[in-house]
Amino acid sequence: MTQDLGTLTPPAAGDAQQDAPPSAIWSDAQLLLLALQVDPVGFGGVWLRAGHGPVREAWLAQLARALGPRPLVKVPHHIDSERLLGGTDLTHTLQTGALQWQDGVLATAHGGIVALAMAERLSVGTAAQMLYTLERGRIRHRQGEQDCRFGIVALDESGEDEPGLAPALSERLGVWISLDTVSRFDSLNTLELLSPEELARTQSDLKKVGVQDQDVGALCQAALALGIDSLRAPLLAVQVARVHAALNQREAVAQEDLALAARWVLAPRATVVPAPQEPPPESTDSEPPPPQEPPAQEEPQDDDTPAPPPPDEQGESEQPEMPSDQELAEMLIAAAVAALPPHLLDRMLLQRQNALKGVRAAQSGSSGQAQKHKMRGRPLSPRAGKPHAGARLHLLATLRAAAPKQKLRRTPASSPAVARNRISLWPEDFHIQRFEQRSPSCLIFAIDASGSAALERLAEAKGAVEILLQQSYARRDSVCVLAFRGAKAEVLLPPTRSLVRAKRALAGLPGGGGTPLALALQRGLEQAMQVQRAGMTPSLVVLSDGRANIDLAGLGGRAQAGADALALAQRWALSPWAALWIDTAPKPEPLAQALARTMGAQYLPMPYVQAQRMAAAMQTLRS
Repeated sequence: MTQDLGTLTPPAAGDAQQDAPPSAIWSDAQLLLLALQVDPVGFGGVWLRAGHGPVREAWLAQLARALGPRPLVKVPHHIDSERLLGGTDLTHTLQTGALQWQDGVLATAHGGIVALAMAERLSVGTAAQMLYTLERGRIRHRQGEQDCRFGIVALDESGEDEPGLAPALSERLGVWISLDTVSRFDSLNTLELLSPEELARTQSDLKKVGVQDQDVGALCQAALALGIDSLRAPLLAVQVARVHAALNQREAVAQEDLALAARWVLAPRATVVPAPQEPPPESTDSEPPPPQEPPAQEEPQDDDTPAPPPPDEQGESEQPEMPSDQELAEMLIAAAVAALPPHLLDRMLLQRQNALKGVRAAQSGSSGQAQKHKMRGRPLSPRAGKPHAGARLHLLATLRAAAPKQKLRRTPASSPAVARNRISLWPEDFHIQRFEQRSPSCLIFAIDASGSAALERLAEAKGAVEILLQQSYARRDSVCVLAFRGAKAEVLLPPTRSLVRAKRALAGLPGGGGTPLALALQRGLEQAMQVQRAGMTPSLVVLSDGRANIDLAGLGGRAQAGADALALAQRWALSPWAALWIDTAPKPEPLAQALARTMGAQYLPMPYVQAQRMAAAMQTLRS
């Protein structure tokens, strides 16, 4: 068993940061199957990014074989709460007149794994119910409580430019792995699973695997250096390291186990790249040590005491020196940094949403604000209410509400045969259907065309607008472009999806002059109101360094111009719309940061703006 795992050890900590080859990713996925076979519940589960195809199906088929008699329950993203947690067995209850309880899918998954299909589309309510049960380890229903411990394999099919799982769900899953780059040929190489005897022995060894305080402290230091602000990450990493140590028949966690845990758990969660520590400068003022006198030779002894071994043999018998706490933490940081995927930091930065406005991360294939509707849209869970004013009756939910109360509603005069065939419905049983639809969104660009570097900024803004317009045809979104320079802020491009009009409007824009930032924010707020009246959800993108020098009256003066810009930023903060501030200064500008904070906008410092990166930032505003 140990020699099979030898090919799956983590790479050296000093390796350069690069994409792992598909064969190495599939080897990690095979080793992950062994970890799930030993402990499917301990480290939460797996966030598996992979499209529907033969590679993912091959891995899931291996997972089912690895679990053996333990359940692997597949749960769709649109499951309702009664099917998830349990509820009334409607058919049996209506036939017999006696209330019959039916277990949910989480109760049937006790001791096994729940596979969430299309987990990136899981609703907030369903995720909250599942995570509440996962945290407590028990499920509560009308019949009492019962144990319910399970792991989660979240199957994420989102694209590269789309957000994945909800943060509350992904945070509780120990291992994050992607199989998008693995080919079908690579998936043919499989690892032999543990036999029942090996599984029982490994699970028994897992209970005895110890973790030193030094190891836990090193994982916490590595998590802190990587910008991970959750304590769950090092705790999950400890459990992953324990499982890997048990698979390799070790009684205590070793450095190899900690390095693999850092790669699997900490590296995908990283939000910053730790700066390399420079070695301390060598001191040139210190005097050389004085020469030591050679030791005096001892006289030969007359007794039969054996002579001490030579220095080389004596050194071989000594145990290797254990690394210090700081050295162990640096080793784990280096192992995690070597496994960082490309563009990870950009994705982590752009996934942060405006907490003041409660703007949620954009969902796949959706845009604009969610609006409740009575007739069309994505179906939501039914709620109690009367079917009036266009609302439709939800028959199944109505029957479920009425079924437990049939015995109480029977009259003494009615015969048992008539009572069994009649359903008594009261107004309190009525449930209505609900739907949700999203309005199209409109991105309003406010571009600073003043200053000597305006041409470079406009060129990058033009590239970002063109990229967004190419994507807007499928999403039915629009783009509006404002430009401010001198003493005016004008609308170059009204809300449109025409790529030709966008190129034509931006091509003839001159640069130079003052910075009427307050006027630009005022015009952006007016344009946002017009966009909302047209049935779209506006989002403002300000491309400026924040150094205003023209006030609302068109007069020069940095003090009054800054005060007017601050007042308009406060007005935007009172609106329900999202905003993004892209700082184009050579280095992060405090004025831009203060205005973005006042607006409640995301702040993205970009001294050298790139069109692709800006377009990726715009995607986070499509909520």
